[in-house]
Amino acid sequence: MKSLVLAVMAILFAGAAIAQDGYRIRSGDVLGIEVLQDPSLNREVLVLPDGSFSFPFAGTVTAAGRTVSDVQSTLAQGISGNFASTPNVFVSVRTLNDAVPAVSGPVAAATIDVFFLGEFATPGTAALAPGTTFLQAIAASGGFTNFAAQRRIQLRRTDPATGRQNVTTIDFRAIQNGAELSHDVTLADGDIILAPERRLFE
Repeated sequence: MKSLVLAVMAILFAGAAIAQDGYRIRSGDVLGIEVLQDPSLNREVLVLPDGSFSFPFAGTVTAAGRTVSDVQSTLAQGISGNFASTPNVFVSVRTLNDAVPAVSGPVAAATIDVFFLGEFATPGTAALAPGTTFLQAIAASGGFTNFAAQRRIQLRRTDPATGRQNVTTIDFRAIQNGAELSHDVTLADGDIILAPERRLFE
């Protein structure tokens, strides 16, 4: 029965992928990724200004300029070492980046640096588009490790005038369970998102 359900889902996802396959992914697009064999890997990711995104076990994946099926194949190969057989991975374009009008002369891409520390699948620095929100950044980070205290995710921002660091604690697990985030914070250059390690029995 389980194999039949997976087969039906595969057909449905494949149909959606075919409908989008002529589209070339761009920086700023939000992609939905589904792994039928492991729903814990399902997530939305933001394609960063450099055209890539991070995904658990697959690392950094280049998406800009490629089709949905190209990215699906890359992800399936990238995570296949964690499965008995090549998993069924499906990618869809959830949100399109607004078209940017062409301008003459070289233009440097304006980005902000956001730092992911602690129990992230891919900790480090990410160059994100201005206007990126906290939830979008989490999606772009590749997600948390199994040891992350998701109820105590911290957003740390330093006031440039005083040098004082303000800490906001966000219950990400509650958001995943359907709770509303009263205000999805727009990130600023230099922001730090910290995922602390879970305590015993947390």
